[in-house]
Amino acid sequence: MKNIVILISGRGSNMEAVVRALDAEHWPARIAAVISNKPDAAGLAFAASRGIPTAVVANKAFATRAAFDAALQETIDRFAPDLVVLAGFMRILTAPFVEHYADRMLNIHPSLLPLFPGLHTHEAALAAGHAEHGATVHFVTPELDHGPVVAQARIPVHPGDTPDLLAQRLLTEEHKLYPYAIRLFVEDRLIIEQGDVRILEASSI
Repeated sequence: MKNIVILISGRGSNMEAVVRALDAEHWPARIAAVISNKPDAAGLAFAASRGIPTAVVANKAFATRAAFDAALQETIDRFAPDLVVLAGFMRILTAPFVEHYADRMLNIHPSLLPLFPGLHTHEAALAAGHAEHGATVHFVTPELDHGPVVAQARIPVHPGDTPDLLAQRLLTEEHKLYPYAIRLFVEDRLIIEQGDVRILEASSI
């Protein structure tokens, strides 16, 4: 039984999708905690309603990123995580924090990495005139949005799309992609080899 800790900053819709998938599909895992850097994050109420422990480590209470990350790490580690999941967690994490969770921290990013790391990905995809857009689940490394890719989802870019329309349509795919990728980790089906991810067949485990 693997312990999963999920970090959020707001509504936590991807967190909700993971919680619902875990319950529906009976993964050999449990959500040990949902932690936010914002006390008013709406996702905390959802987690509490499902009986999931919650915690807040408010970044504004700390003078430096390093101090915040140290406090966040201490809080996360109280729940003995096998996997840390970033689900709309809007903080750039320091290298020592990321390295502490090496090969056991996942993020979902709204672009087809390596395209468009960072913010404003929907605007960037439209400005570039791309015919498709997407989302990527990847292992987190100190370089922002550059870790080994686990899985991607793709959607077409339609004439007349706006960043909001694109984001809304992509979010539906994210809610399927992230639970799929996390379940692969839970089932020990992800192997990182020379910076690339290999997915083991279920029958080979």
